[in-house]
Amino acid sequence: MLYVLVVCVLIAADQALKYWTVTHLAVGESTPFLPGVLQLTQLHNYGAAWSSLSGRTALLIVVTTALIVAVLVLLVRRSIRHGLGVAGCLLVLGGGIGNLIDRVVHGYVVDMFDLLLFQYPIFNLADCFVVVGVILGAIYYLFLHDKTNQKEKVDDLHADGEN
Repeated sequence: MLYVLVVCVLIAADQALKYWTVTHLAVGESTPFLPGVLQLTQLHNYGAAWSSLSGRTALLIVVTTALIVAVLVLLVRRSIRHGLGVAGCLLVLGGGIGNLIDRVVHGYVVDMFDLLLFQYPIFNLADCFVVVGVILGAIYYLFLHDKTNQKEKVDDLHADGEN
């Protein structure tokens, strides 16, 4: 139940920021956020990262849905039990669902974070959730997965021996 609440909060934060952006900025319009570092600029992204697959909304909806289902299966089957891996999955779910909502409802994703320090594509909060989630998932898998699985196998053997 806690997982559902966390994902709902992530989706709500993403959708609230997108709503604010759409109601306060015209497409292409900017407003300062962190002067000299970051501004908010409304942009409609009809593709995926860096506008790849632009105009392929149906394909992006199918791929995003498949990835969301895969992450849900990992969580429901408790294939990932370590907090870092679970946090990564929840961030990926929240971000993936946030962008999926935009694609289904509008046919595009609302982006707003515009970095001023260097040239970088405009992105949104859901994208941040997905990227941080994937990084956490990679750290979990590369450094903790084997240790966690070995400990769980030993714990399971001890639990079976007590029954």
